[in-house]
Amino acid sequence: MSLLTGKNILVTGVLTESSIAFHIARLAQEEGATVILSSFGRAMSITQRISNRLPTPAPVIALDVTSEEDLAQLADRLREHVPHIDGLVHSIGFAPEAALGGNFLNTEWNDVATAVHVSAYSLKSLTMAVRPLFDQEKGASVVGLTFDARVAWPKYDWMGVAKAALESCSRYLARDLGKENVRVNLIAAGPIKTMAAKSIPGFEDFEQVWNLRAPLSWDTADPVPAAKGAVALLSDWFPKTTGEMVHVDGGVHAIGG
Repeated sequence: MSLLTGKNILVTGVLTESSIAFHIARLAQEEGATVILSSFGRAMSITQRISNRLPTPAPVIALDVTSEEDLAQLADRLREHVPHIDGLVHSIGFAPEAALGGNFLNTEWNDVATAVHVSAYSLKSLTMAVRPLFDQEKGASVVGLTFDARVAWPKYDWMGVAKAALESCSRYLARDLGKENVRVNLIAAGPIKTMAAKSIPGFEDFEQVWNLRAPLSWDTADPVPAAKGAVALLSDWFPKTTGEMVHVDGGVHAIGG
């Protein structure tokens, strides 16, 4: 039996084949899961096209995590494809240009609020929207993606703050949903050349850090290690792990500067 046989999993954030989310969806299918993707707006057609590159093309449902209407309709949209949800992948993050690139001291609240809403609060709102479809006995696994926000990174600025909020949010969700057997964990991935990374000024600085400090060799063009970590957390092999941040970063988090 494969790791995810019989499980239904919602994966957000699939935009390109280089994304960690795409490879989570791919590996989840290969491990026996039924996968549903979400997207919204102009990105819908892109996600639908990328879905066709999965082992089995997955349905794509409309979801803007900042839309109360979309969140309210999410459970019904999912029920059109599956009777329940066993796993949820939060791969959503965005910060306006003014919130990145070394402008930390001058960023206006509206830009900060957007970064926190989309990148952090959405973990809570998305989980709560899917919650009615979690199995009451078996529970579910919620897995988010982060970029270790325990330190201040060059030019990451308010996205770093938003990721710190995401990490804290995951712990509070783990606390409050544990009684329902819902596990909430994060994968702290090293830098990957994704579409999101292209929007970060000075991304090459991260590459230099990893080239110098990673005990295990790190390939910024390879999202598979992080995806494998997420799939493991979605499986039943971590039944009593929650509120955790698993580093899939070649070991950089453990090495001093």
